[in-house]
Amino acid sequence: MTQSLIITAGPFTFRARLEDALAPATCAAFRAMLPYDERIIHVRWSGEGMWIPMGDQAFDLPWENNTSYPAPGQFIFYPKGISETEILLAYGGVRFASKAGQLSGNQFLTIYEGLENLTALGKMTLWQGAQPIRFALEG
Repeated sequence: MTQSLIITAGPFTFRARLEDALAPATCAAFRAMLPYDERIIHVRWSGEGMWIPMGDQAFDLPWENNTSYPAPGQFIFYPKGISETEILLAYGGVRFASKAGQLSGNQFLTIYEGLENLTALGKMTLWQGAQPIRFALEG
């Protein structure tokens, strides 16, 4: 069951698909959190990306569709381990890492509409700070 999400981040709106066929457990866990409101900030270690730190909140998820190199518009979910739980969104070149070194996360969500605004959102989070972000099922 592939579903679309509406993501509003800062002044921008995006549409994204849950990657249910590639990361079913991760998509199910994220779907259970919807609607999800948080703030997104610029990454510290990973390159051109933004992240939502989730602290010590742990998720018992298998590794599925995992990568250290998400493409622009791809979200990865790191369910806790040697670093804190987080969701990361690439807007350019990313090598997912933390102060503990390179990490790998489950790629579970892909933006398919609004990509032309992704770099602007990334630069906004870099130069202006945290931006509100909301994920909701479309329809």
